[in-house]
Parts: sequence; structure tokens; C-alpha cells
Amino acid sequence: MTTATIAKSQEFREQFARRVLVADGAMGTMLYSRGVFINRCFDELNVAQPDLVRNVHCEYVRAGAEILETNTFGANRMRLGAFGIAEKLRAINESGVRLAREAAGDVAYVAGAVGPLGAHIEPLGPISFAEARACFREQIDLLIAAGVDLLILETFQNLDELREAVFAAREAAGPNLVVVACVTVDDSGGLRGTAPEHFTRLLDEWPVDAAGLNCSVGPKVALETIEKMRAFTRKPLCAMPNAGLPVRVEGRSLYLCSPEYMAQYARRFLAAGVRLIGGCCGTTPEHIRMVRAEVRSLQPGQLVAPSPRAAVAVETPAAERPARMPIAAKSGLGAKLAAGRFVAFVEILPPRGVDASKEIAGARLCKEHGIDCINVPDGPRASARMSALATCQLIQEQAGIEAVNHFCCRDRNILGIQSELLGGHAVGVRNLICITGDPPRMGPNLNATAVFDVDSIGLVNIVNNLNAGLDIGGNPMGSRTALLIGVGANPGALNLDEEVHRFELKVQAGAEYAVTQPVFDLDLLEQFLLRIEHVRIPVICGIWPLTSFRNAEFMVNELRVPVPEHYLERMRRADSVDKARAEGVAIAREMVERVRPLVQGVQLSAPFGRYQMALEVAEAIGAR
Repeated sequence: MTTATIAKSQEFREQFARRVLVADGAMGTMLYSRGVFINRCFDELNVAQPDLVRNVHCEYVRAGAEILETNTFGANRMRLGAFGIAEKLRAINESGVRLAREAAGDVAYVAGAVGPLGAHIEPLGPISFAEARACFREQIDLLIAAGVDLLILETFQNLDELREAVFAAREAAGPNLVVVACVTVDDSGGLRGTAPEHFTRLLDEWPVDAAGLNCSVGPKVALETIEKMRAFTRKPLCAMPNAGLPVRVEGRSLYLCSPEYMAQYARRFLAAGVRLIGGCCGTTPEHIRMVRAEVRSLQPGQLVAPSPRAAVAVETPAAERPARMPIAAKSGLGAKLAAGRFVAFVEILPPRGVDASKEIAGARLCKEHGIDCINVPDGPRASARMSALATCQLIQEQAGIEAVNHFCCRDRNILGIQSELLGGHAVGVRNLICITGDPPRMGPNLNATAVFDVDSIGLVNIVNNLNAGLDIGGNPMGSRTALLIGVGANPGALNLDEEVHRFELKVQAGAEYAVTQPVFDLDLLEQFLLRIEHVRIPVICGIWPLTSFRNAEFMVNELRVPVPEHYLERMRRADSVDKARAEGVAIAREMVERVRPLVQGVQLSAPFGRYQMALEVAEAIGAR
């Protein structure tokens, strides 16, 4: 930081200590109103249309804003990378500061705006805490070098992510720069189920100068939450709420809270101890003009400081978090894995319609042949079928054999994930394989969209927490699940280093067994098992009986499953349907015999619903 920057930052700190300051309102709303498409990267306008951004800043200065936030909310490497413009990171942040400074002149301070990464971090995603902190640090270093007077970390919903942003900011800024940290809450005032007293206590402990709320669902909920927060922190509070919730009017999103309504709440915010007030989505220069008038009328220099932390009784759970259940007690499969038994699955796809009689008959046949479990994929290759959970329930109830529920992240947000996992446990489907899922473009319905709130690693963390009696917000539920956590693995992955790294993360998150993609190359399996020896859990090896040479080509060229040339040649020489089928079974038998000393079981696929092929493999080797 330069001497001039330090002096300006100190000036801001002194002003902030003695009076209320008014920040600007929404940048995105103003750009949207000027015809910028909602799917455009608004941050990139700092370099593409700088006059447009500067003019918005100037309007807020004329309205009385004393703090201008830079147009850099999403200007981190991950968010910019999603638009394919990560190489513009430096230019976008530096231009963002310059444009705000040109508009601010000597009458307003410039705040470096920093938002979330736009990607899930551990434990719900593959981005580590260290990677998140480094990404935040990269952007914050640029903002500080460009000369901001303070930093505002805003619109955070994940406390772990906010923690990394806070410490990145303090490491970069040292003790001089004011750092403000804001979360966004739901209509109950909670942060993904976390109560205000909890997240406020954390903000009070972290090295921030002020804490508060921005965005959220409007001024009413923001005020109610601020009033709760005040009891748990001695730090100054800030409030920059939305202008209510948006509504769709003739294809446009409009915020209907009037400037007069926001001004009424400004008075209430100040009475609640807020020392930095502004607006977020939907607020305009007219909103800020009226908020500034309220602040002036209340003589902010004479405002009473926030009350010291009150001794508020907070109800805490009487019992400690229940211990996780051992895998042997979770299910029949768990007991067999714990006892070291070699197990066999057969994969049965859910029906395309409502009639599951064929699948149930196939499951009964498998039970008669001593198969341990039926493995039911969840929307395989992005196809629309009966839900895997319903199919599992029917198989268990009507065929009398235990089922393993594939559970993919593609089609559910984290709320739906928790709901369905709880429901599955309640109806007795206890075995899971947690997978990310095939993207919709792999299937026939090209207009289908995907959710992917979390990937398989995040899903394992969610299940692990449910097994400990905690919901997705980390709050005690009063009861717990007993779900056996399986994951996928691919010994034939093109990038084995990445596959091993993700496997390590899955085990750290709580995975208890793994099922591999189909394996034909024993060398690849042995190499993979050697690489995961330090995080070894029971491994079930996927075995696929080939049905034809064309099927073998499909495995190699479309599913990217390595098939050794000698197996391809054997399938090529099979000159009839029956011979090809017999050769495929023979190869599968050989693979089972070879992998049996290395793994804890096999998953036998039933290609095209031919369950007998899977059973011939299981019977011929005497595995049962």
C-alpha cells in the first residue's frame, strides 16, 4: 500500500468510528436497466464499456453516496473463467478501482467489492480451503494495489468460504485497511439453516472491522436479523438490503420496494445500531438519495453506539452429537463388508415406465443365485426412468434382496438431496453410491438442464453429516441416518492423478466403500489400487460381459473404458450372436477370477437387461 492509500484508509477508519456512512446501491440493476443482458459478465464492462460503469458511479455520488463499491463483485479467477476471460483478471480489477475513483473524487471513498467464488468449496465441492483463499487473495491484492480505501466482502452464504475471504483480505491488507464482511440470509434470517447468533459470533471472532448483511430478501428481514445480531457482537454493523424480492413483469425482473419505503427502514436500521448503510439488488440512486436524507436528519454524529453484547440465553442441544454408526450395523451389505466377505452385485436399470415387473423378476432370479445386492443406477446416461429410489424400494419389498441406490447430483439441489436421502433412509434403502452424474447432453433430452449444486465429494459430506445427525446447515436434527456411503472410481481414467486425488477427498469426506467402472485391463486396476493404498476402503470391481465386438468398440470409443487388444480380437473373431455372447461371458469370468484376490467384490453388469449373462459369470467361477 502506498503512503497516500494508507492515509486515505486511516481517514476512512476515523470517519467510520464516529458517524454513520452511506454506501451506494446496486450496480447490476443499473446496468441491466441500460440494456446490458443479464447473462453478460458485468465485471468485464469495466474494460469493455468503462463510460457506462463510470456514469453509474457518478449517479450514486450525486445522490449522496459516501462509499462507492467497485464493479468487481465477480472479478475473481473462477467466475471470470466461467466466461472464458480469466486472463482479464488484472485489467478488470484495476479498471474497476480506477472508474470508482474517478467518480468519487474527494467526496466519496472507494470500497473494493469481493463476492463469492461462484464454485463450491470443501466439504461440498472439490475446491480446497487453501485454493479458495489463494483465489480471494489474488483478487484482493489487485484491488489493494489499485488503491481502494476499504474492502467489502459481500453476499456470502457459505461461512467456510467467507472465512477464507476474510483471512485472505486481512493477510493482504494488514492492520490498516477496514474490512467489512456481509452475509446474505433467507426469509427466516438464517444462513443455510445457521442461526444469526452462530454466524454473528464467528464474524465477531474473525479479523473484520464491521459485520452485517447485504442482498437477502428485503429490508424487513434484514432489520429483524440485524436486531438479533446486535446481541452477539461489539463490532459496528452494516446493512445493504435488496429492494425486496424481484417480480417478473413483461419478461423483466423488477424490485418493487419504493425509495420512500427504504428510507423508513433506514431510520430503523440506524436505531438498531447500523453504522454503514446502503442498498443492494433493485436499489437505485433515488433510493440512496432518500436514505442519505434520513441519515442527515438523524444527526448521525450524535447516534448512540451499538449496545454492548447482551447476555442472551441461547438454547443449545443438551446432548453431544451422536456417534456415527459402524458400517456393520447399517445394512446387510455393510455387515458383509465389515466381515471381509467377498460380495457380488448385479446392476439392474430402472424401468422406463411404471411397470417394474421385469426388474423385480430379475432381482428375484439374482437372489436365487446367491447375489448379495441389486445395484440400481440413477438416470444412467442422462435418461428419464423411474426413480432409482423407488426402484430400490420395490426390489427390496417384492424381491426380498437388498438394493444399492445410485444417487447422482445432476437433478437435485442440496435441499432436494437432503429430503430424498432422509426419505430413502425412512423406507429402508440404506446403501448408496454417491456420484456426480452424467451431464444432460449425454442423453436424448437436449433441452434438459442440470443442477449440480454439489459433486460427488460434496454429496458424501452431506450424507456423512446426516449420519452424524446434522442437516446441510450443520444444525442438529434430533435424529440421524444410517446410510452406507459408497462412491465411484475409475481405474482407467485418462488423468489418473486427478482420479486418485478425488478418491482421497471422497474417503476424507466419509466414503466407506467404492465401486469401479468396468475393468478389463488388470494392470490399470493394480496400478490404481496401489495408488490408493493409503486411503484404502473396500473396493467392488465392475465387470461387464461384452455382447459383441461392436459393444466392445462402444466401451473403448464412447465410454472410454480401456479394453486390451487381445480381448478385442477375441470378440472380433466371434462370428455369431451366440458365440459373441459366450465369449463375452468367458472374458468376464476370467476377469472375476483375476481380480478376486485384489478386491472385496464384483459388480456384474447385465447388458441390455440380460440378467442371465451376469448370473452365468457369478455361477461359473463358484463365487457364491
